[in-house]
Amino acid sequence: MNLALQQNLFDFEPEKTVGETLHFKFLELFVVCKVIQYTWEWGFYILRLRDVVLPIGLARYIDVSIMLGNPMPLVSAALITVICSLAFFRLGSKWFYLAALILLHLQYVTRFSSGGIQHSSNFVGMSLMGFAVGVAFFSVPKEQMRFIWGFIFFFIGLAYTSSALCKIIGSGVTWVDGRHLWLWIAEKGADHLSKTGQFEMNWLQRVVFTNLHIATLFLLLGWLTEFFGFLFWWKKMRPFIAIGALCLHFGIYFSMNIYFSSFIYQLLIIGFPWAILLDRKLPSGKQTPTLKKWLEVKSEI
Repeated sequence: MNLALQQNLFDFEPEKTVGETLHFKFLELFVVCKVIQYTWEWGFYILRLRDVVLPIGLARYIDVSIMLGNPMPLVSAALITVICSLAFFRLGSKWFYLAALILLHLQYVTRFSSGGIQHSSNFVGMSLMGFAVGVAFFSVPKEQMRFIWGFIFFFIGLAYTSSALCKIIGSGVTWVDGRHLWLWIAEKGADHLSKTGQFEMNWLQRVVFTNLHIATLFLLLGWLTEFFGFLFWWKKMRPFIAIGALCLHFGIYFSMNIYFSSFIYQLLIIGFPWAILLDRKLPSGKQTPTLKKWLEVKSEI
């Protein structure tokens, strides 16, 4: 890996600050809370399933039907809740996050074995993988933290750029044709109509429907934002790419009523230099014993 890029992603040299540690623990708290939320939502949904229709992920190699027709999904959700809570405070095994990741993926592949795969949990699951690897294989708290930050930055940037490339590979340059946006808006409008019994276009939808060139420009800007997602790997570019990605997701929401809430919240947390702002507000180098104990990221107790 290029040295400059490595320093932007995994800079292990500088001493960690109070602001950086607070920022990191807030990200970890967000990931843990979302993991717990998803696992319970999926657990209760799995109770309604009877058959595996679409094996994905682990379901292609193991029979996940053992999760159907019994309370195992809720048992798994309770276990994930407990071990994630312990892992957050670094109590118990350093492998807790890895165990949570495996159980969460089992919940995921069982939940979506009925079809209709969603993407809203992808960043959360990927972040949990970063915590699983970082806590398990790095014993120094600072190295844990810096590795996990870099892991998340790298894969989020890669995810956006890969998404842009897949669109071109799958559909060619005509993907940005504004007629496609018209079609997607109409499809989502039909979905909304079937659920609520009414559908009325908002201001943005009316704008893109008035002119094919505007609709095409809208898709082109979205594609370019995704393509340059890899710039998220560089510190100086990160806030600008985060703003672009946030605009992208709000554009998707207002045009097609698809709300990637977890993506938006996580981008707000990791895309901006909150640690620097916190360090400016907090007394430099001054920590009470209680605060120091809470902020110390231990590998294992």
